[in-house]
Amino acid sequence: MKILFVCMGNICRSPTAKGVFDAAFTRGGVEVETDSAGTHGYHVGGKPDRRAIAMAARRGIDIGGDRARKVQPEDFDSFDQILVMDRSNLAEIERMNPGQGRARVRLVMDLAPDYGLEEVPDPYYGGDEGFRRVFDMLETAAERLVAEIAGAGTRR
Repeated sequence: MKILFVCMGNICRSPTAKGVFDAAFTRGGVEVETDSAGTHGYHVGGKPDRRAIAMAARRGIDIGGDRARKVQPEDFDSFDQILVMDRSNLAEIERMNPGQGRARVRLVMDLAPDYGLEEVPDPYYGGDEGFRRVFDMLETAAERLVAEIAGAGTRR
């Protein structure tokens, strides 16, 4: 299975999601290949935001080696799922989708409905608390996806 995580600039939420979900997949013993991308190419080639790197490091996850990239048309065929952080980027993904791709596209928070939120808020203009909250939300969603995948039989 291959999953792509998508936000706008690919420096805060989607690289954090990739790191959080990778850690959950490893703990859960499920084989999943992941990547992250942005709907816009503002930061292509750049590292994740320093605050995202720091928050991940505090939780034992290294995302410092990730590099931002923009969603490409071939991503819709290369990935089984595309998990998007918010409705604005979901609309952009739907606009970009050539319509023939195999990827299932959905909001990441569909995996964590108990939060009562449809979107992972963008912490870029906030402080450390925003990054912590995003991390917590993504951890909950990741654990639910591990259970979903394990239940479908994609174990190591």
